[in-house]
Amino acid sequence: MRPRHTILLVEDEIEAADMLSGYLELNGYDLLVAHDGNQALDLIEKRAGDIHLAVLDIMVPHVDGKEICRIIRSHPVLKEIPVIFLTAKDREMDEIEGLELGADDYISKPASFKLVKAHIESLLRRQKPQNRVWIQYGDLVLDSNGKDLYLHDKRVELTSTEYALCELFFKNPKRVFSRQEILEQIGGDDKFVFDRTVDVHIKNLRLKLGYAAEMIKTYRGIGYGLNRDLVPA
Repeated sequence: MRPRHTILLVEDEIEAADMLSGYLELNGYDLLVAHDGNQALDLIEKRAGDIHLAVLDIMVPHVDGKEICRIIRSHPVLKEIPVIFLTAKDREMDEIEGLELGADDYISKPASFKLVKAHIESLLRRQKPQNRVWIQYGDLVLDSNGKDLYLHDKRVELTSTEYALCELFFKNPKRVFSRQEILEQIGGDDKFVFDRTVDVHIKNLRLKLGYAAEMIKTYRGIGYGLNRDLVPA
């Protein structure tokens, strides 16, 4: 059985979106559906780590498909996913512009569901296996293979110890760690690390996270962990 892929579908015609998404779901895909550009950007912000491919109509309200494609191609998590333009605009210049923006494919409406599925399957087959593991909480996205943390779509400059703290918390979102447990996890070969050093690292990490600092919570008398009020159940 092939792994399930999640597709971002941006289509302003609600009936058409419902029919195509239903067909793709029946054929083993998970769908995130947006009916305008603002909804699409909200899904990109909150679910970037889940999206494997995007199908974009160009003529959607608020933020058009071309701008959404530009955002995807500059996004640290999504920049390498396949993008298909599915649109009633069928002039050659529109197709050329779409491909120049970074789209991988261009399908003119009307198109059968089977044709759309065939294009999706072709692009996913050609896609290089993704070794990265993305973990997202709120606006923070951890790339555990690339050893990076992103706030919204900007890379946060972290020391190796600060990254190790984030990775520890992100991979154990419901757990609270004592200072001693944290030292055992991130202390490495440093023999001169003390309990209060953890407090300093946490303080510096919070400063770098800015408005997202509330994601790291102090549990008085216990230690530190992710803010469980902000982590989905």
